[in-house]
Amino acid sequence: MNPVAIDPTVRRAEQATELQTRNRTLEMHLLQENLARAHMQQRLQEAEHERTAVRLARATRLARRAERASMRARRALALVVM
Repeated sequence: MNPVAIDPTVRRAEQATELQTRNRTLEMHLLQENLARAHMQQRLQEAEHERTAVRLARATRLARRAERASMRARRALALVVM
């Protein structure tokens, strides 16, 4: 005869073990999701920092260009006035 049919506590123990296994599997799945979410968040932050750096470099470049244009205009004006 099957021991499960004789002793219901064996069946309960098996069910508890199965439940623990399912819980562990779910926890591992959730850990993987959390890891993927954290990785994606990190990549988004890196992309945002990169965009900020590009904007700053562009603003600096444009400021230098404007300064050079201003100096050319001053020189031209100084030549006209003299």
